[in-house]
Amino acid sequence: MNFVPAPPPELVDYFERMRPLVDDTIAKLGTARFREDPIAGRKYSRATSIISSAYKRHGSILNRALLERINDCARLRVWAEDDFKLSHDSLREVRGSERIEPLLRACLPYGDRERSVGVDILVFDQETRALTAYSVKRGNGSYDGGKRRIIQEELVRIHMLLADYGRVIGLTPRSSHAHIIFYYGLMSLPSPLAIAGAMLDEHFRFPVREAIECVNAYFVRCLYDLIEHES
Repeated sequence: MNFVPAPPPELVDYFERMRPLVDDTIAKLGTARFREDPIAGRKYSRATSIISSAYKRHGSILNRALLERINDCARLRVWAEDDFKLSHDSLREVRGSERIEPLLRACLPYGDRERSVGVDILVFDQETRALTAYSVKRGNGSYDGGKRRIIQEELVRIHMLLADYGRVIGLTPRSSHAHIIFYYGLMSLPSPLAIAGAMLDEHFRFPVREAIECVNAYFVRCLYDLIEHES
């Protein structure tokens, strides 16, 4: 296996929590079926298949790596929500407004369900009592206009419902906001909705980037080893 530097002592426990996810991802990549392309042959068809699948699976690793790391911060309560209800009112508001600013000042009641979405990460800061929702994207490619509109619409609807969601689950947030993190910095939405990965340490007031990059380095080495083994 290619050499992977050991994580700093303060990140060993974090890294060991993340290692099984990376190992499982690599194992699944190694057993995935692929179709041999006539001009690429078996070797390059296989490598292309592995890399293409790795791009998609890496988003889940980034999401989990960030969640696990910020969960190490004592002042932050962290969880994921698989069933965040988007109300009919939130749909009417976002479809009826031509500007985003009024929507970011709106606070709607939570509970009605037009449909539900998953929220990758929710964070409640127990010092500032800020409740924040995050969607995590790799941010190394761009979306077309239609996809950007769908992503922004969903994020704004979460934003409008988030404060009351907090109260429903027993919190007393003083502020609330929904963000989308584009880890590698190619931002498909404007600020303040979007956050680049380079800003995460400052945003959370806690060091997260070094930890995530330790996991990324391990994933990359394992991925390269898999491709080289298949060659």
